[in-house]
This record gives sequence, C-alpha cells and structure tokens, in this order.
Amino acid sequence: MSLTTDIKYKLARLNILEKIIAVNVVVFLVGLILPRFLSWFELPSNAFTALVNPWTIVSYAFVHYDFLHLLFNMLWLYVIARMFLNLFSPKRALNIYFLGAISGGAMFLLGYALLPSFFGGNSSLVGASAAVRALLIFLCAYMPNQDVRVFMFNLKLWYIGAGLVVLDVVGLFGLNAGGNLAHLGGALLGYVYATQLVKGNDIGSGFERLADAVANLFKPSKKAPLKTVHKNKSKVGGYKKSDFSQFNNQKKIDVILDKISKSGYDSLTAEEKELLFRAGK
Repeated sequence: MSLTTDIKYKLARLNILEKIIAVNVVVFLVGLILPRFLSWFELPSNAFTALVNPWTIVSYAFVHYDFLHLLFNMLWLYVIARMFLNLFSPKRALNIYFLGAISGGAMFLLGYALLPSFFGGNSSLVGASAAVRALLIFLCAYMPNQDVRVFMFNLKLWYIGAGLVVLDVVGLFGLNAGGNLAHLGGALLGYVYATQLVKGNDIGSGFERLADAVANLFKPSKKAPLKTVHKNKSKVGGYKKSDFSQFNNQKKIDVILDKISKSGYDSLTAEEKELLFRAGK
C-alpha cells in the first residue's frame, strides 16, 4: 500500500468532526509556510470589509497561528465528537459547527460595530473556538443532567457549560475581548439550537438544505437509464416495509434521547443503551 493510498484510507475512516480537525491542522501547517496567505481568511472587525469578503464569516474558524490555540481547540473538538456522534447524526454536527462559527463571527462584528471604543481599534478574528463552543453548549443544554468524569469528580454537563460561559463573560474585560465575544455567540447558538430541538424544532434544517444544494453543484450529474415501471407488492402506499421499520426505530431513538435529556444516560435500560449504540454506528 502506497503512502498516498494509506493516507486516503485513514482519512476515510475518520468521523466528520475528526475530518474537520484534520482540515484545521492542514491549514495551520500551510500558515507556517504562507502566513500572509491565511490573512485572506481572517474575519475583519470592520463590517464593511467583512461584507466585501463574505467567506470570512466561516473561513476564520479554520485559521490558527498559535500552536496552543490549535491544540486546545482540537482537543475539545475530539472529546466532544466522541459524545456527540454517539447521539446525533454527522449532518447535525456540521450544522451546529458551521452555524456556531457564523453566530460567533456575527457577534464579533456586532460588538465592534456597536461598541468600538470598548473593543478597541481594528482587529481580526481567527480560531475554531466559537464553533467548538456551540457543539459543547448544545450538549450541555440538551442533556444538562448527564454526568461526565472530570479528573476525580463527576460533574453534570450544565455545570461545565455555565462555568465556560462565566469565564467568557469575564474575558470580555481582558485582552481577548473580541475572541470571548465570539465564544458567547457560538454558545448562544448551541443553547438555542438545543432548546428548540427539545421542542421538536430543528433550526438547522434550512442551513442543511442550503449546504446540500451547494454540495450537489460540485457533484457530477449522472443520467439514470430508462427503467420499466411496474408494481411492487413489497411496497405499501409507495413505501417499502423497511421504511416503516426505519421510521419506528427513529421514534424509539427520539424517546431515548428525550429520556437522557431529562434523567441522564444512566437512567437507560440495557436494551435502550444497546439500541442507541447500534443507531450511533
């Protein structure tokens, strides 16, 4: 197996959030060689400049110049990925990640537009912190009573989320005020997304459709051969029996997730845990 084939094989086995980690690392390495090139992807604090360069509202979240900044963001993302993707789909992870980045960037621009004297002169925003914060706060808000092990202690998720938000608020009065403001924007997105999803409203569905439409533009069109239409007795009302089975399983998973959000993971029966584990694969 060649080196290129080996790398492709390993990348294919990564989950979607691990692939985002890989992209961030590659961009960081490019920045070591061509730092000026990455300046095109920073989010400027000037709203007019940001409008002229609209891609920066997302691209800034993949730019890191400091190794420790990259390391801590990617460690957080790696840990969150393990928990998040056992419960939710990769598409929902992408929705929250990118919407968190956009929300953090928008909060950053709004702060500099409304309170320029407080935040100082022209600056720029880089880093995945807002996007990562959105995923973390989503989990904290969706299942707040879930216990997680932190060193020698068990802490409920909402304790961790609340603590981080307090630190970000305090950070508004420090040297990285703009960055902490972006963190709060990502946290707000994660909280609203989770609370609405508990009510049955997926606020990321519109963004998901937009992302799918953009992705389809880059897919080669395939003309399907003409097929003879005939009745299929295995279908009921145009749906396969497997479709009904899939629908019933999804309803069961929704009930389990609702139970986790109210009573924590440990309240599940062995059968429920097994169903959730199989669904997460």
